[in-house]
Amino acid sequence: MRNHLSIKSWAEDDRPREKMLTKGRAAMSDSELLAILIATGSIKKSALDLAKECLALAKNDLGKLSRMTVPELCKVNGIGPAKAVTLVASLELGRRRKDNVAEKKLRVVSSQIVYDHMRPYLQDLTHEEFYVILLNRANEEIRTVQISSGGLSGTVADGKMIFKAAIENSAHGLILVHNHPSGQLFPSDSDKNLTRKLVQFGSFIDLPILDHLIFADNGYFSFADQGIL
Repeated sequence: MRNHLSIKSWAEDDRPREKMLTKGRAAMSDSELLAILIATGSIKKSALDLAKECLALAKNDLGKLSRMTVPELCKVNGIGPAKAVTLVASLELGRRRKDNVAEKKLRVVSSQIVYDHMRPYLQDLTHEEFYVILLNRANEEIRTVQISSGGLSGTVADGKMIFKAAIENSAHGLILVHNHPSGQLFPSDSDKNLTRKLVQFGSFIDLPILDHLIFADNGYFSFADQGIL
């Protein structure tokens, strides 16, 4: 059982700060990001516990959370004025960024758009990584989430993590992406088997997988384009 008194006692991969350093911001959940801002827990709760309670207070809606005041956040037992001010200030910066920068949502209408979108994540890597792009009903990106990071010849793609991320973000469609550092553009047998299983399960729970893209620095392979999804 985890010790709620100290995140330092957790396994390193479970600590939000260490997770961001080793796996990157795309791999972080909303509660883990908030836990970094909260920094320390209370006597009976970890920073991650407090972050989850803050999200629950806002019904897991970051928009609602960003509009909450210091007194409202202080309703969470363990969140004092100092922690609440830090959260409000951070969320306000995010709101101002949206106001100042008119960002066009990524709308996925082709495999080339997916490939271009994933370049900053996967280009020049010497190891494999697996991502899922979560889409809304209009095929616009909700989030791009890292599922795993592995070695030169493979990485583990956990279906439970993929569909958990989709459900938590209210996605209506998914695109799978992983890279081949070797430059090999064609899927392996394990790539095909994994894709088939995930497509079948996604269809069963009404969360369709729209494509699986194999990324290489010299090009890509799209399961959907090749008609083998």
